[in-house]
Amino acid sequence: MAEANQSYGGCMTSAWLIDCVGATGAIFTTLCWLPQALKVIREKETRTLSLPATSAFTFGVVLWLIYGVAIGDWPLIGSNAVTLTLMTPILAMKLRYN
Repeated sequence: MAEANQSYGGCMTSAWLIDCVGATGAIFTTLCWLPQALKVIREKETRTLSLPATSAFTFGVVLWLIYGVAIGDWPLIGSNAVTLTLMTPILAMKLRYN
């Protein structure tokens, strides 16, 4: 089993392919919240959102962001900063309009 932040060696031999897979995953998991954020901001309707799930996810994003800063991983920092930017108004409006 590979250690944290260890090269994957034979699994994916090209560094650019590893970076491409990571960047693509970060883009999809970050941007998937954009439609939800726009809908919540536009309609001010959060009834169907789960407060525990939204809170836990947002807290998890904060922890990932802290981890990214601690290890100096810019893709991790960037993707989680954007995700936190999208999740903050969703959580705030859930708390306000619940």
